[in-house]
Amino acid sequence: MTVSTNTEDGKRTLSLREIGPAERGKRPDEVVVAISPAFGSLFNQTIVDIPHSEVIRQILAGIEEQEVSARIIRIQNSADLALMAHTAAKLSGSGIGIGILARGTSMIHQRDLPRLSSLELFPQCPLLTLETYRSIGSNAAQYAKGESPEPVPTLNDQMARPRWQAKAALLHLKETELVRKGAKAVEVIPEFSAAAV
Repeated sequence: MTVSTNTEDGKRTLSLREIGPAERGKRPDEVVVAISPAFGSLFNQTIVDIPHSEVIRQILAGIEEQEVSARIIRIQNSADLALMAHTAAKLSGSGIGIGILARGTSMIHQRDLPRLSSLELFPQCPLLTLETYRSIGSNAAQYAKGESPEPVPTLNDQMARPRWQAKAALLHLKETELVRKGAKAVEVIPEFSAAAV
């Protein structure tokens, strides 16, 4: 199955082609990125309208800059970020995974940590930029290489929660409608192309 989305400006599309069940990786130099059920399917941009195609491109670029490989899986049985990121870490040959919700909230996780303890958490998705997503990919790759990078700098806005809470709740409700209990994670390949004008 292939899921395609267009960016709001119509300049780039993202297709996520399923290639089969997500398996445990054997490469010690890989990071697994877990996307949520609605990422690139029901929704095609984050809560602040950053196209999912660009989010994925930046995360993958950050990983590749560290000369580490990446795989993407779609979690279908949950929209819980900690579960997604921990599943990615458990399926990663390096033991490092990234989870990302459709609204943009992200987490870097390690296989050996408890599910609710992550390496880095990025809870204020309205404040995340493309540069932040690239740094998330880079840091995850550095963890995969056994390094200890400085945490990705994040902004903090006390008003972000009240300002975005209603929209975040609505996006979460829509996302959870796509959850299929018992469904296994699937591996997907991202395909980027310019949209016809």
